[in-house]
Amino acid sequence: MQQELELDTHQKALKINLDPRWYGTFAEIGAGQEVVRWFFRVGGAAGTVAKSMSAYDMTVSDAIYGSGDRYVSQSRCQSMLDREFGLNIERLAPQRGDSTAFFAFADTVVARSYQGGNECHGWMGLKFQSRPHDEPSQIMIHVRMLDSEASLQQEALGVVGVNLLFGGFFLHHEPELLVESLLDKLTTGRIEIDMIEFRGIEFRAVDNRLIALKLVQLGLSGAAMFSANGEVLQPSEALYKKAVLVERGSFRPPTLVNFNMLECALQKIKDDPTMANKDVLPIFELTMHNLLAGGKDVDRRDFLARADLLAACGMTVLISDYFEYYRLAAYLSWRTKERIGIVMGVPSLIELFDEKYYTTLPGGILESFGRLFKHNLKLFIYPLLDPATGQVITKDTMKVAPELTKLYGYLADRGSFVDLDNHDPKVLSILSRNVLDKIGKGDSGWEAMVPKEVADLIKNRCFFGYGSR
Repeated sequence: MQQELELDTHQKALKINLDPRWYGTFAEIGAGQEVVRWFFRVGGAAGTVAKSMSAYDMTVSDAIYGSGDRYVSQSRCQSMLDREFGLNIERLAPQRGDSTAFFAFADTVVARSYQGGNECHGWMGLKFQSRPHDEPSQIMIHVRMLDSEASLQQEALGVVGVNLLFGGFFLHHEPELLVESLLDKLTTGRIEIDMIEFRGIEFRAVDNRLIALKLVQLGLSGAAMFSANGEVLQPSEALYKKAVLVERGSFRPPTLVNFNMLECALQKIKDDPTMANKDVLPIFELTMHNLLAGGKDVDRRDFLARADLLAACGMTVLISDYFEYYRLAAYLSWRTKERIGIVMGVPSLIELFDEKYYTTLPGGILESFGRLFKHNLKLFIYPLLDPATGQVITKDTMKVAPELTKLYGYLADRGSFVDLDNHDPKVLSILSRNVLDKIGKGDSGWEAMVPKEVADLIKNRCFFGYGSR
């Protein structure tokens, strides 16, 4: 296995060509025949390539694969895969179906244009049989090409395509190794993979949420998203033309406070006249910093427990490697031009003004705030109940370091902070760590601190040590 992972692109393409099992179609739109070119170049392509095509003209593409609003999209790539795989079965199975596993590879890509300035990205997929007469399995990925020249982007795209085919054919039984191999002979400075989805019989045991987590762990992407039903989402498409409201937390477990924070912020946004009739996507964010929590690796059972609890409440989840809020803001602003809001409690806002987090920036805390509020982002601030005094601390009564008071005042005066004064005072005292403690001790009082859906799931699946006492 280690030897296979060490093969270069030429060797991978040649190994596929010389293996008599797989035979199929390459359909590529946009950046040229960059993937299939490898198979022709290394020799022996007649044993692998049944057909190679590029429906480059939009009218021609529509005539073959059906019309669509966007040509560089997941739906277009799926249409290509389905049609080409179906044609292979229809045309070739009667003659060679007993000895051949058929496949279809497709990509639809936009590389850097002559004028430049466009987003360089694409969808790439492989639909394949792992053995003759088998039901098909499928891998779909979304890539962002980061090279500054179109020729370099096309070269990188070809390498990713070969890696995807090789991984599908030879590593499908180890999907995490497959994911790790996708950037063989490339770097994350050239290609970003921000979505991958496994489907079909070979991947029936795969949880795509864990694969999304793996992308971020490996640095193949800075963030990954999935919906409440566990479906992985491509961030640019999920956030397209939507206002975004993000709440960061541990959600271990999600409590009534977490949801009250989000509900209050949503109400504030909807009350803004400039946001009338605009879609707002609420998101709960888990950072790798939080998921690691001092360990060297993520506790997958713990991660899935949190993901399942958020799913039970209908939440979209973002996993990110953006500990610094200004990096999260940059990530979101690249994918939507609508309003961005971040929901946080007073303790997080106080921490935001701690200069120790900005020592790596040349401009320090000033640079970080310049980046954070660059796109008219707003912070929605939830109050804190001081357990010692019983006083409620808000954005207006909290304290920052004396030398930062004027900076805080400037940001407050420009409207960067929105006070969530519409909060429910009855839930202010709830803390996740207290809920966890009560669960561990068998104290049923925790059930009143979380949504009913969360309580039911914790009890049914014995999350966080429930029932162990």
